[in-house]
Amino acid sequence: MNDLSALGKMLILMGLLVAGVGLLLTLGGKMPWFGRLPGDIVVQKKNFTFYFPIVTCIVVSVVLSLLLNLFFRR
Repeated sequence: MNDLSALGKMLILMGLLVAGVGLLLTLGGKMPWFGRLPGDIVVQKKNFTFYFPIVTCIVVSVVLSLLLNLFFRR
């Protein structure tokens, strides 16, 4: 029974993750600051644009780490 309980928790977590990604994609246009933070790297040439949102990745990582630590704290 313990294996089924762990599988159930993992499925719930995966469902919440998919719902969160869907929410971000839906609201992405309404948050113009998200992905355009100071420190994000943008290189524009004549026919080429390179965009690397390094600061946005760090912010998302810190927020997710805090949320997951609060969620899984025992």
